[in-house]
Amino acid sequence: MNPGSDYFLIYKPYLMLSQFSREGDKPTLADLAFDFPKDVYPVGRLDADSEGLLLLTSDKQLNHRLLNPKFRHNRTYYVQVEGALTNEACQLLAAGVTISIDGKPYHTLPANAQIIDEPALPERTPPIRYRASIPTSWLSISLHEGKNRQVRKMTAAVGFPTLRLVRWAIENVTADGMLPGQIQKLNRADLLRGLRL
Repeated sequence: MNPGSDYFLIYKPYLMLSQFSREGDKPTLADLAFDFPKDVYPVGRLDADSEGLLLLTSDKQLNHRLLNPKFRHNRTYYVQVEGALTNEACQLLAAGVTISIDGKPYHTLPANAQIIDEPALPERTPPIRYRASIPTSWLSISLHEGKNRQVRKMTAAVGFPTLRLVRWAIENVTADGMLPGQIQKLNRADLLRGLRL
């Protein structure tokens, strides 16, 4: 990895694009109150309707290492789903389910999926619409891959549509204590240790 690089963690807010360039009227990383070095870019992306941990760096080697599927690294998401989630659905998610990627069937790799109590997350703005007649559940799911909208497609495939999706961790680097829009500058050695590299 490149020792002269910069490393930042962001808690990406809901509806913000994971990019600096403008696209319509949606907020972007350029709207964060922070003067990033010009060669810093996000590693991968989170969809606009997802929240949570996003790593930004100028380290091209680290970027390659984290995005190349052959270097499997663990990403953990906290997911609020519609309905009373079952252990059977978690077992299906863990074993892998068939979803559609670019119009073709794709069977997801084995994952770690379990029902959890509602995690202590920052409030989302706007909040999830509350409906008394329909219960919701929380799931923790850890993946080694990141296909387009994969987690949402996976929960839908087992009958539990995603309502809220938060990327909580990349390996042992977590969003613990962070608020939407918050930025942390990271020490390279600490980051690499957290990423188990």
